[in-house]
Amino acid sequence: MKRALAAAGLTAALLLVPQPALAADISYRTLSSASNQNWMAGLADGRSLASLSIPGTHETLSIHGGDYTQTQENYGNSAATLTAQLDAGIRAIDVRARVNDGNTFTIHHGVTYQQANFDDVLSRLGSFLGAHPGETVLLRLKQECTGETGSCVDATGQKSFTDIFDSYVAARPGLFWAPSVTRTSAAAVPTLGTVRGKVVLAVLNGPRGGRFDSYGLAQFSGWNDGSSAYVQDEYSVPTFAAIGAKRDAVNNFLTTTNSGDATKIYVNFTSGSGALAPPYWVAGGALWEQGVNPYLLGRLNATSLSRTGVVMLDFPGGGLINKILAYN
Repeated sequence: MKRALAAAGLTAALLLVPQPALAADISYRTLSSASNQNWMAGLADGRSLASLSIPGTHETLSIHGGDYTQTQENYGNSAATLTAQLDAGIRAIDVRARVNDGNTFTIHHGVTYQQANFDDVLSRLGSFLGAHPGETVLLRLKQECTGETGSCVDATGQKSFTDIFDSYVAARPGLFWAPSVTRTSAAAVPTLGTVRGKVVLAVLNGPRGGRFDSYGLAQFSGWNDGSSAYVQDEYSVPTFAAIGAKRDAVNNFLTTTNSGDATKIYVNFTSGSGALAPPYWVAGGALWEQGVNPYLLGRLNATSLSRTGVVMLDFPGGGLINKILAYN
């Protein structure tokens, strides 16, 4: 108990320390400085999604709840923040849903409702792809609630998560790439021409990890909480002093992506947090530790890569988004 109180006190004290490294720059908290509504439209139809360098967002709609919950710049409720991200060039999203009354999904980060519902998410995706039919969006959807301390609790008496998801898919025919939302058979990685104007479900995750049935892409059968063969998600960053280890994880997975199977999509989460390292410190930097976002931009500027894979970001800046896209 004394240790917990001491940690809480230290965290509160550190949050009051001026953080010059956290000033918005081209790598961090300047999302609206990028405008890339049609960047996929100019790419060849025959390009595999695995060959692309795709900027994405971790906890895409987490804009409420304070320093330890917020992961993205707030551009408005009802998934208006998603529209801002799509306009900037984001094409991979990470959505966390709670089962709510009426067999519906509401968007949460832990216990915090993010003032958006899954209908909002699908409406925004449909509007964007309708206006920009040359694009596609990769979706990772995860059941958020575990019922444990710090998490949410699903409403009782409702259908299963998968049955509710199927009802959303049925209500919006043509929005999803059908092979990715078929419960009984996982899909191969598609070419861009096959999925233009569609949402591609990458994976449908349970509340404690693991994949529901065979939804999504076959290569992500091992996508669980944390890292797997095609996913780097070392999300535990206990203190600001551990930000360096997260930078290393991101860097090492860039190398893995470039030397790995060219037919597979690699997903590199730059995000992380812990008791003494809120998400915005990990992204932007704190005290003497360089944040992952400025580090990654420097790395991409200094190195020639064949692809970055899918890079899932907290508080991305326009310059970082543009640099990832430049690898296409």
